[in-house]
Amino acid sequence: MGQNLILNAADHGYTVVAFNRTVSKVDHFLENEAKGKSVVGAHSIAELAAKLKKPRRIILLVKAGKAVDDFIELLLPHLEKGDIIIDGGNSHFPDSNRRDAYLAEKGLLFVGSGVSGGEEGARYGPSLMPGGNELAWPHIKNIFQDIAAKSDGEPCCDWVGDAGAGHFVKMVHNGIEYGDMQLICEAYDILKRGAGFTNKEIGDVFTKWNKGVLDSFLIEITRDILYYNDDDGTPLVEKILDTAGQKGTGKWTAINALDLGMPVTLIGEAVFSRCLSAIKSERTRASKILTGPTPAFSGNKEELIDDLEQALYASKIISYAQGFMLIREAGREYGWKLNNPAIALMWRGGCIIRSVFLGDITRAYRQQPDLENLLFDDFFHSAIDKAQSGWRSIVSKSALWGIPTPAFSTALSFYDGYRSERLPANLLQAQRDYFGAHTFHVLPEFASATLPANQDIHINWTGRGGNVSASTYLA
Repeated sequence: MGQNLILNAADHGYTVVAFNRTVSKVDHFLENEAKGKSVVGAHSIAELAAKLKKPRRIILLVKAGKAVDDFIELLLPHLEKGDIIIDGGNSHFPDSNRRDAYLAEKGLLFVGSGVSGGEEGARYGPSLMPGGNELAWPHIKNIFQDIAAKSDGEPCCDWVGDAGAGHFVKMVHNGIEYGDMQLICEAYDILKRGAGFTNKEIGDVFTKWNKGVLDSFLIEITRDILYYNDDDGTPLVEKILDTAGQKGTGKWTAINALDLGMPVTLIGEAVFSRCLSAIKSERTRASKILTGPTPAFSGNKEELIDDLEQALYASKIISYAQGFMLIREAGREYGWKLNNPAIALMWRGGCIIRSVFLGDITRAYRQQPDLENLLFDDFFHSAIDKAQSGWRSIVSKSALWGIPTPAFSTALSFYDGYRSERLPANLLQAQRDYFGAHTFHVLPEFASATLPANQDIHINWTGRGGNVSASTYLA
């Protein structure tokens, strides 16, 4: 990633100083990939600092966590007031909050920037999500926007917000990526196990989808994977162990959603699905003990494909709606002024979740910057209405076939819950008051002298309990 970002910047007319702790790698880089380009080598941090123009702009691409802090400490003796340290790794946003405050005390400017797009994106145009000390932005804006991917001529990079906002937005991006990947895998499973499609036939379906509303990087690479055969002529994907790894960004998103009380259910299910995949040996034993239905598809395959396309599209809308709900709540909780249209634009190109779909999100937030929920936008409201029949059909068929669809199902459940004026939480709160004296509130239309409005009320439900309530409604 770092090597390719250097080459990207050099291609855009910038002179870059390259340093690696293994200095032999610097020489190899200069003699090979960077040969003939405006790249200067440094063999020590002191030399790196000496060769940079002021204010120095140093971007770190090292493993998240302690390595970032260690490298910052190595840099500090060689930097001066106003110099800029940019963390371009997948750091957890609380760490970026801490680093921003720590470096500000020393007169240095910190930027925590999400970088998405992998090695190819870094080389030819990534999505960049910078946040931190806003005084740094004028000094890095041209560089970042020049090297970033472009969508309709606009750079997929803008200032996100204060402190750890850049890494927070990257975290949510990765969480949505988890959700998108899980939805695609469920669609693959339905077509394969449910309807008996071959990998080539499923690849053909994804080829078709990539020309419509689902046009995206992840649909495109899934098509390529399904078409790829091993040397013996059989699909390579079928030889891959069905246990998925994860680096933690999806988990961070789910944990933060719980901390902020936001129902980001689809990303949570995508994380749990990876956890379930990881207990392979236990699943193997369960498969020989536990019973369920055997898929028996009989019907029109084209109709199934169309329904599945609508289910995938509607579920993606829910995933992004939930993601932006979390971003909105984080802005309130952490005091960040987050630019939703800019965030959607940053994700339109260069990154893993890039898709045509994000253009519609950008438009929605540009038309209504304070849009309460993506589902309230006319375009997405209409899209969900159109997709509902196919979406519900897929979820119900999958349940009858015994094919797990945690992401499709939770997306639909969220939608039905979100559109419900009344939920059964009234009974839940009564239960909490019964066993824990946690109190409840009454609906305004049922307020009375014995059940006053806007007050915490405790009832002695059995006559055997007490009349003293817990200290707070939320306890």
